[in-house]
Amino acid sequence: MKDNRNLVSIVMPVYREGAHIVSILEQARDAVESSGMAHEFVLVDDGSPDDTWRILSEISSNFPNLAAVRLSRNFGKEAALCAGIEMARGDAVIVMDADGQHPISLIPEMIRQWVDSGAAIVEGVKASRGKETTLNRVGARLFYSTWTRLSGFDLTAASDFKLLDRRAVEAYLQMDERSVFFRGMTAWLGFERKQIPFEVAGRAGGKSTWSIFRLFRLALTGITAFSALPLQLVTLAGFLFLLFALLFGAQTLYVLIEGHAVSGFATIIFLLLIIGSALMISLGIIGEYVARIYEEVKGRPRFVVSESIQSRKKQGTLSRAE
Repeated sequence: MKDNRNLVSIVMPVYREGAHIVSILEQARDAVESSGMAHEFVLVDDGSPDDTWRILSEISSNFPNLAAVRLSRNFGKEAALCAGIEMARGDAVIVMDADGQHPISLIPEMIRQWVDSGAAIVEGVKASRGKETTLNRVGARLFYSTWTRLSGFDLTAASDFKLLDRRAVEAYLQMDERSVFFRGMTAWLGFERKQIPFEVAGRAGGKSTWSIFRLFRLALTGITAFSALPLQLVTLAGFLFLLFALLFGAQTLYVLIEGHAVSGFATIIFLLLIIGSALMISLGIIGEYVARIYEEVKGRPRFVVSESIQSRKKQGTLSRAE
């Protein structure tokens, strides 16, 4: 049996990637083989409605180190990442997108830095965000600046393109919450890390399935999963309104005593609107946290597997590039 200390797992969540997945796998195979490491591919089809799963089934014989599962429905990228990381057996696990936006050419450099430095995490950081709409760009900046202030972890220019050492993988797998935010969770882990800047390339094919609503939901998950500060802000707002009410009440009483009281219908309406809006926003924030608790208490699995492909060999027998 060959030594397995240098086994590298390439984990890719896939969704509607049938048109280009073969090319991506071939490029990734060439890249990791150039580093001289044994490797395996772990692909998770997140309920693709196209022919992605059929293509993976057909090409499995050409990739003897491939494992793939098909989820029973679209659970989302974060859940698919969890499934892939759980399946990975490597001493290093490289997580990357299957749409070509994460530069495959950086795989050898990530492996080299992992080997040379012993860092638990080698992560790709965005030198630029590539082509995206102004709304997405502004929204991303707003989210990351907010998340950094609330959580204390800087995710500026962060991406899901990462190499995790087995130590980091085992630590990640201990976090079994249902509200998953991969970038935030790996930042929370700590560990020594190295960074490699990269330019976000165009997609190999198709269009992004990340709608504004899905990005908003992911942002809410990221914030509520890593900070309780919004709840504390609700309490602070309550004290501020109490102080305002005391001051306004004292002013109203003074005017009444002085005999200068006038009709305050507009003022009352204005105050009711402000207080009502504050209450609704506060209830919404509290409700978001209650929803997170509800999801965790139910204890449902993060994902459900409907089919699997297992063409990879038993651990320790994977072929190594000469």
